Amino acid sequence: MNKIEAVIFDCDGVLFDSHQANLAYYNRIFSEFGFPVIDDPDSESAHICHTASSPVVLARLMSESVVAEALTFARELDYREFTPLMKEAADLKPALQCLAKEMPLAVATNRGVSMQDVLDHFQLESFFRVVVTSGHVAKPKPAPDMLFMAAEQLGGIAPQNCLFVGDSELDQQAAAAAGMVFIAFGEGLDVAQKVNSHQELTDLLLGQRAPGLISEVS
Repeated sequence: MNKIEAVIFDCDGVLFDSHQANLAYYNRIFSEFGFPVIDDPDSESAHICHTASSPVVLARLMSESVVAEALTFARELDYREFTPLMKEAADLKPALQCLAKEMPLAVATNRGVSMQDVLDHFQLESFFRVVVTSGHVAKPKPAPDMLFMAAEQLGGIAPQNCLFVGDSELDQQAAAAAGMVFIAFGEGLDVAQKVNSHQELTDLLLGQRAPGLISEVS
């Protein structure tokens, strides 16, 4: 059984419901360059916008000839305009308060420069010792680079002793590549080990409910 010494969280879909904000952000870019906006929040295109890094999103959903210019435009957009559309996950702050007393916490996200503003807006920055974004690594998720970086910056904790909480296939693949324990948040993934709330995650980690579950995903 792995001894969990640190917890690393994905951002979108785990800490926040950010579907509306992310779609508004990318639709602004698509509209600027004459591409159709995404109206269906359940579409595959919307899923890409919610999980992948901006270079991947724009490369997948726009023509190659405009991607470089669109990336420049995207970097100049102030994401704080879209942050009010995000919704903090239920029970998030109480859960982080409990967990942060027991072990170091980190964020590893395919978001870029907007991550710090998001944490500041929701007053969550104090809970996380380390924040790793797509801008800090050569390869974003599903590559394991940012998970390795987070574990190292948390004090050199062995990856197998870190838990990564994510909600997408990219998160699951990154955890597997890093050799980290993985728990899915929500119902988006068909995996054996998942939690539906931050309270459930906290109970699991602090041994208040089904303490043997971590061993099943080690």
